[in-house]
Amino acid sequence: MGKKAKSENWKDRLHEIIYEADTPAGKWFDLVLIALILFSVVLVMLESVDTIDARYHRTLLALEWVVTVLFTLEYIARIISIRKPAHYIFSFYGIIDLLSTIPLYLSYVVAGSQVLLALRALRLLRIFRILKLVQFLGEASMLREALRASRTKIAVFIYTVLILSILMGTLMYLIESDEAGFTSIPRSIYWTIVTLTTVGYGDIAPQTTLGQLIATVVMIMGYGIIAVPTGIVTVEFSKQEKNKGSRPEGYPPVHTNTQACPHCGVGGHRDDASFCYQCGAKL
Repeated sequence: MGKKAKSENWKDRLHEIIYEADTPAGKWFDLVLIALILFSVVLVMLESVDTIDARYHRTLLALEWVVTVLFTLEYIARIISIRKPAHYIFSFYGIIDLLSTIPLYLSYVVAGSQVLLALRALRLLRIFRILKLVQFLGEASMLREALRASRTKIAVFIYTVLILSILMGTLMYLIESDEAGFTSIPRSIYWTIVTLTTVGYGDIAPQTTLGQLIATVVMIMGYGIIAVPTGIVTVEFSKQEKNKGSRPEGYPPVHTNTQACPHCGVGGHRDDASFCYQCGAKL
């Protein structure tokens, strides 16, 4: 019993350091991890430059191995410090951690697998824990609900814009000549979409007076069209904000802490929480 309790205490301390950013040790662990991730991303960028890679290939490869070994140890530590490893292994961060760790190992088996090293940039999402931005997950949930509630209106809006682009593109194809770049209806529709979204690549431009007049109308319409989906989502978000006080049954809780469950690994519990909202285990 004594050895078992000692083992659990050791794992609990490791879990607190790795999964929680509220403690000094947890903050330092995450800060070092973020610095290591940034360093590894810089290494990947430098390796993509032929002149630098040709001159410092051995050094870059050695540093890449050091980073990979450290990431491997961190991945193993995350697995052994949680009572239900499958929850971490198959979670979003677990999959990203695995994909960002194995490329260098795979490079000796599968050619071209080094490109997966760029996935390490996704691990920078952990910076939200360090900056204690987990409290904004409640607002993120409201934004998600607002987007879900307005999806029908946005779909109708996009359909209208698509029809408008087809009509305007066909009209421009009839008005402009091939020399101006309007060689087909699809290419004319492409010009309409580029102009309507105010991107304006400049690879195609109307030459006739009527075509330029239509282009002006499309440009002006573009400014108004951009604001429509923003307004739709804003209205729905305002509704979610008003209803924030009365959250429906089954709605995910507002998380204000970085405390992670030692059983399932889910984080973001309330400061006064005693049990995990995901699995019900005692925190």
